[in-house]
Amino acid sequence: QGQLVESGGGLVQAGGSLRLSCAASGRTFRDYTMGWFRQAPGKERDFVGIIGSDGTTQYTDSVKGRFTISRDNAKNTVYLQMNSLKPEDTAVYYCAVKVAPGSGIRATQYAYWGQGTQVTVSS
Repeated sequence: QGQLVESGGGLVQAGGSLRLSCAASGRTFRDYTMGWFRQAPGKERDFVGIIGSDGTTQYTDSVKGRFTISRDNAKNTVYLQMNSLKPEDTAVYYCAVKVAPGSGIRATQYAYWGQGTQVTVSS
């Protein structure tokens, strides 16, 4: 089957940093593109960024230059390094496996969603 578990969230002041982890178990996803999404209260789940099986990355404009996605296939883990955090980054952050063709910016293209980890940025 396989499942994903996110961790690393927390409360941080604006300008601070956090590193989120997304650990896979039950199977390997090293040949898949992995995505990060976030969902603020009352809003839709929004695309943050993706990393391909070859390590290429793509980000939404609002996090470019601040967030970095990486993966360690030996550990079956994907990371989201978040720097210069802003209050508007506050959300539950999710990782998932891209299982459908397309750009990868739509949540409907993904499966194996984790439970999410809360990130709160105070001003």
